[in-house]
Amino acid sequence: MKVVIEADGGSRGNPGPAGYGAVVFAADTRAVLAERGEGIGVATNNVAEYRGLIAGLEAAAELGADEVQVQMDSKLVVEQMMGRWQVKHPAMQPLAARARELMRAFRDVDFTWIPRERNKHADRLANEAMDRQAGIEPKVAPKAAEAAPATAPSWTGAQGEPTRLLLLRHGQTAMSAERRYSGRGDVPLTDIGELQAEAAATRVAKMIDASTPIVASPLTRTLRTAEALAAASGGEVTVNQGIIETDFGDWEGLTFTEASAKDQGLHSRWLSDTSIPAPGGESMDAVHRRVRKARDEIIARHGGTTIVVVSHVTPIKSLLRMGLDVGPSLLFRLHLDLASLSIVEFYPDGYASVRLVNDTSHLAD
Repeated sequence: MKVVIEADGGSRGNPGPAGYGAVVFAADTRAVLAERGEGIGVATNNVAEYRGLIAGLEAAAELGADEVQVQMDSKLVVEQMMGRWQVKHPAMQPLAARARELMRAFRDVDFTWIPRERNKHADRLANEAMDRQAGIEPKVAPKAAEAAPATAPSWTGAQGEPTRLLLLRHGQTAMSAERRYSGRGDVPLTDIGELQAEAAATRVAKMIDASTPIVASPLTRTLRTAEALAAASGGEVTVNQGIIETDFGDWEGLTFTEASAKDQGLHSRWLSDTSIPAPGGESMDAVHRRVRKARDEIIARHGGTTIVVVSHVTPIKSLLRMGLDVGPSLLFRLHLDLASLSIVEFYPDGYASVRLVNDTSHLAD
């Protein structure tokens, strides 16, 4: 897959409060596949530009791209990455090294300098990141607000037709009933879980039609929940490996207490640091990265429509975290019940709106 990366960075003071923006487009259609933007504290313009490039390359790698065309309005970064200029500044040397390391993952990478007026998308993301860092709410231009379609909440300034994800957690299994770590173990639904799946299917089928994509994790508990919905709506189920549950490794099948007793120090650190993997498993950060990639794939294929995603607690929390644009603490502070429904919308311009969280009203009877 060939993609185009546009990246930018800025500093309000040089050095001063800084941030970066990066956007990844499909090379053939110019469809937006991924966006990144972050405030980085006090830094120079050049450091921010490099951070934008790195973020863009990381996003392209997550998408599985093999050919990359990088377009930036920083002559310095472009010339240094092409090897025509030396990287002399100590602050930029490790950043340039990181960018080159990421470039090795692609079959082909090319750089092109573009004028600033052609880099507006990445520039906007960088400025929005700096605004958020400064606690400034995004501003909506009057004309843009007037032009926003009725489907967009005008107070956010969101533009374009959103991709609405109906996030459905699977029904009960024996593992979930006993509150055990249940990741890659392929366990079936219990009788109660079957009833929960049917109730959820009846509810969600009223919100969609036969043309609505139903995307499920490959495990039996999610596939069975998705199949109940497909039977109720007339739709079809496709599988996406990226929305599978966390790999809990050696803790698979253990209760919280058992895992803590088995690996007390590690378990405690795992609960406070999302970069630490379970023994023989994966970290919450790794889950977040693959779920983001899966989300981008789903939106690239079905953008601007409603899609049902039948998954597990951690991937659903990750999608809600993306919608809320918050940190990993949400993973430990948000509760999601079995067979619950949540809704998040992602807009083409980068905005998102969480519309519903952990609704189980269909299980009340």
